[in-house]
Amino acid sequence: MNEHISMRVNSARLSGIKGRTVRLPCKVLRLSDDTAIVEASDGGQVEIQRKNVDVTATYVEVIGSVVDASTIKAMATLPLDSEGELDMQLVNDVIELTFESRFDKLFPRYKETEPSMPAR
Repeated sequence: MNEHISMRVNSARLSGIKGRTVRLPCKVLRLSDDTAIVEASDGGQVEIQRKNVDVTATYVEVIGSVVDASTIKAMATLPLDSEGELDMQLVNDVIELTFESRFDKLFPRYKETEPSMPAR
């Protein structure tokens, strides 16, 4: 079952899951030909390698493979734009909740490479 998981993550959760498929809700900051710089829900910046992947909205969810702790190779993007701003703090709170052990049955994750997060 692990091979079909695409966890929703923030920038802090990228370390330790190299090669895994993830979903990164984010705000697009800058676009260039084959890359984008985005701000993840926790405020961290991530480089998106987006060759042949369109980014057509301000807020997107990037689905891709983790290259390293600050880079994702995009497979697709989903627009998240709505009227006005997206509450990225709320998005981040939901992401962090999915990593709490009490929700293990609802949100499966990559258990063998789970990074530890500092307490808030």
